[in-house]
Amino acid sequence: MEKKYDVIVIGGGASGMMAAGRAAERGRRVLLLEKNSQLGMKLALTGGGRCNICNAQENHKILLKKYGSAERFLYSPFSQFGVKDTFDFFTGLGLPLKVEANQRAFPKTENATDVIRALERYMKKHGVTVQTNSKVDNFIVENNQIEGIKVDGRVISARTYILATGGKSHPETGSTGDGFLWLSKLGCKVAEPTPTIVPLAVQDKWIKKLAGVALDDAKITFFTDGKKAFSIKGRVLCTHFGISGPIILNSSGKVADLLYDGKVTAGIDLYPHIDLGKLDKHITAIFDENKNKALVNVIKSIVPPGTGPVILSLLPQIDPEKKVHSISKSERKQLVNLLKSLPLTITRLMGLERAVVVDGGLSIREVEARTMQSRKYNNLYVTGDLLHISRPSGGYSLQLCWTTAWVAGSNA
Repeated sequence: MEKKYDVIVIGGGASGMMAAGRAAERGRRVLLLEKNSQLGMKLALTGGGRCNICNAQENHKILLKKYGSAERFLYSPFSQFGVKDTFDFFTGLGLPLKVEANQRAFPKTENATDVIRALERYMKKHGVTVQTNSKVDNFIVENNQIEGIKVDGRVISARTYILATGGKSHPETGSTGDGFLWLSKLGCKVAEPTPTIVPLAVQDKWIKKLAGVALDDAKITFFTDGKKAFSIKGRVLCTHFGISGPIILNSSGKVADLLYDGKVTAGIDLYPHIDLGKLDKHITAIFDENKNKALVNVIKSIVPPGTGPVILSLLPQIDPEKKVHSISKSERKQLVNLLKSLPLTITRLMGLERAVVVDGGLSIREVEARTMQSRKYNNLYVTGDLLHISRPSGGYSLQLCWTTAWVAGSNA
């Protein structure tokens, strides 16, 4: 069978485009196959459309601890292409980055589409052939070698193959776990994918009425059957189904464990840096300054923007039109207690369709860390979300894609 290409990359997402461009940069004849009509559909959604392109932690020892048991495995790949390389790479493509809270890096344009366009320019510059609307049906294997792939009823072959189809998060973008299925059929050890970094669904209507509102610098404490489990601090994003935001996403695994044990409730503290007594004095002072105003108007000075009427609805015994000078000590105490623990009941974790990261994938024991080469098939390379590597949100997933794709593209 004539091999027209040196490398075929399957998957036109973040790692696929990076791997294809890198292999072509080395002078390889590269074909990139993408089943969607356009490249980077899931990449366009990352970071709320702003694209959290990486985490700016340049110390490998600190960074790699975020990848759990894969820490040692990733030392070699990250020594070849790390965080600084990511910054240099995208800046070189005319896309400078900026660093925000928690060292999350974004393109200065704050537009994920610009990241896709930069990668497309990279591939075009080095002569990558791109075919969209091309769904891979199967692999052809002979003597522990990938001899070809079936694409829409025809067979295409190459010397080497890079599998970069991504995991199962956001299946509406075409990320439906095809790579996991193919790897399993090839006899590789694949852990079943499950959503690990996902928002939380709640039964409370009040939080859903605040969809789109962020509760900055809050503390949320989780309880199982009324017993305190753990607390986290940071930004809580209210949604039409529950709560999200970085601290929620990164704690969803813990919450999943709690849900197995019993009923899970939570309390959101809007004033985590002061105790009940100091908060009571703070609110008393605000009331003294606004004695003749209605509570519904004064509450704006106490709670996050846009949340006042909804929070007051949790205190039905207090008339929101009541003048604050008529608010009793008991009523004020009820407000103080509420602001220190807005009540929630967690019903479940959202599914794959809302997942930021899905675990599962090819066991890293079956991958050569230095090259991303399969130990089972020496002309197959695997990248990004197809690898069974846990990581939090905050740029770590995309950095894993850039790093493993660069390494695969450098060796295929």
